[in-house]
Amino acid sequence: MFNYLSKVLYIIGEAKKSLVFLLIVFTVASLLETLGVGLIGPFLNLSTNPKSIQSVPSLNFLYTQLGMESEKDFILVLGLLIITVFCIKSLIYFLARLYIVKFSFEQKSILVSKLLHTYLTVPYTFHLTRNTASIIKNVILETEAFAHYCMLPLLNSVANLTVTVILLLLLAKTNSLLLGMMLGIILPIVLIFQKLGKKFGKWGETMSNTYQEMVRIINHSLGGIKETRVIGCESYFEQHMAQQTKLHSRAATLYFGADLLPRILIETSLIIFIVMFISISTFFITDDTQNLTSILAVFAVGSIRLIPSASQCVQAVAQMRSHAYSIDALYLDLKEIERDGKNYSHSSLNLNLIKGDNSQLAKNQTMSFTDKVDLVNLTYCYPGISKPAIEDMSFSLEKGKSIALIGKSGAGKTTLVDVILGLLEPNNGDIRVDDVSIYNNLRSWQNLIGYIPQSISLLDDTIERNIAFGVPDHLIDSGKLHKAIKTAQLEELIQQLPEGIHTSVGEKGVRLSGGQRQRIGIARALYFEREILVLDEATSALDNETEALVTDAIRSLSGTKTMIIIAHRLSTVEHCDRIYLLEKGRIVKSGSYKEVVQQV
Repeated sequence: MFNYLSKVLYIIGEAKKSLVFLLIVFTVASLLETLGVGLIGPFLNLSTNPKSIQSVPSLNFLYTQLGMESEKDFILVLGLLIITVFCIKSLIYFLARLYIVKFSFEQKSILVSKLLHTYLTVPYTFHLTRNTASIIKNVILETEAFAHYCMLPLLNSVANLTVTVILLLLLAKTNSLLLGMMLGIILPIVLIFQKLGKKFGKWGETMSNTYQEMVRIINHSLGGIKETRVIGCESYFEQHMAQQTKLHSRAATLYFGADLLPRILIETSLIIFIVMFISISTFFITDDTQNLTSILAVFAVGSIRLIPSASQCVQAVAQMRSHAYSIDALYLDLKEIERDGKNYSHSSLNLNLIKGDNSQLAKNQTMSFTDKVDLVNLTYCYPGISKPAIEDMSFSLEKGKSIALIGKSGAGKTTLVDVILGLLEPNNGDIRVDDVSIYNNLRSWQNLIGYIPQSISLLDDTIERNIAFGVPDHLIDSGKLHKAIKTAQLEELIQQLPEGIHTSVGEKGVRLSGGQRQRIGIARALYFEREILVLDEATSALDNETEALVTDAIRSLSGTKTMIIIAHRLSTVEHCDRIYLLEKGRIVKSGSYKEVVQQV
């Protein structure tokens, strides 16, 4: 349990300071409740025998201090006091529970934002080994499980445990023998559920894993709906989904079924206890009837409050056990990301980057570029792989010029582009702009670059919002927007659409052709006025006619933009000022189109 608590405290971070306040509130509410329950016995005893006031020192002192002339008046005042204590206790208890719910779901909200920020800013290599479904599961499902089945039960169990301990002390003072009988009935139930802890954890892990698989199946089947329909493999995905839902259903049934048992068993134990209590009271209790009545009253009221608290504690522990996998998933991800971030921030190349990249000013700055970009002896190895993907690579790119990187698959072209984009950090070497290292402020270098991949990432939104990607509506510059549309040769398309730039492109741009999607990608880079454009196989998936249109749009930028083009189709790089042929992570040949391409 200590390990579990340490993980929870790590996940909630600074919010753990609020837990001290909660503990104080729980203690006050529990003390008030115990006071109210403790007054029930004397109150009943007093109501049947008013003269017994003198025999109880505390009641006699209170009676004298209040200057009461009648025992009946005192009994009325004592009743009102008990009612007031219970009302105040109930109000504090309600507010404490409301705060628990509010605190738990606030932590979920904070954690969702924290995870999204972390996944968006973590080193790019993290995403090379992660499935999108697992990230979605963590952000949506595991944060919900953390709030509802880990944080909420944990705080509630602390509240119930506080009430339980203080009430047990009261009952022990009232009659230790009967308390022993009560514990003798409840403790075996607690021990049984303690033994079932691993089962709860296994069921919770199964529920989490099957949920991730269901998300993955949906992504694969509906994400490639064209291929799914044409090939006719709907049944394949349906069978996989049915298998996962069956596993999920079984685990959920076992978990929620077992979750009902504590309340049922402990409430049944309460009836057994009361019957046994009354049955054997005449043998073990030798006090008079009035004293027996007061003891019965204290135990009855105490049991009414104690039994739900005990059952809720057992249920809470079962819920926390069953969703310990959620805690582990979030904890391990945050720890791994924290470790990767420290490794990233302590590298020799990025010391200045981390120092400067946290300010809003640094995020908005664009690196000065007037002369050329130099790639100096770049080497990069993927984690866990000894052979470099690119090795000792150097070349220069003058402003306003265009270069092409060509070569077979696996030659290192995409890795080189990822290094240029600042997504991968080279093991050795440097990239310098006008003789200034980009690693002094990587964000300002990235603000200089526009990236146009083979598959453009499009929002299920309007053309306008896809071009002004990530810009709030009220900040979209219409002048820049229309200039980008014109340069990317999208004017004719938009004029034909009934809603113009406000036309929705559909999920992944399904309502547009491949060439139209690529030109939106070009328009996006132009809208943000990036001086260097990196085109990564931007035309390789297009037919010849569409490729010609996109290539014309790219060629129209020659001289005004500096371009780095990766291409398989050599005809698309004919206009480039210099060609670099890559092989096994090295530049093996460079020169003009005629010098390199015609001899390939």
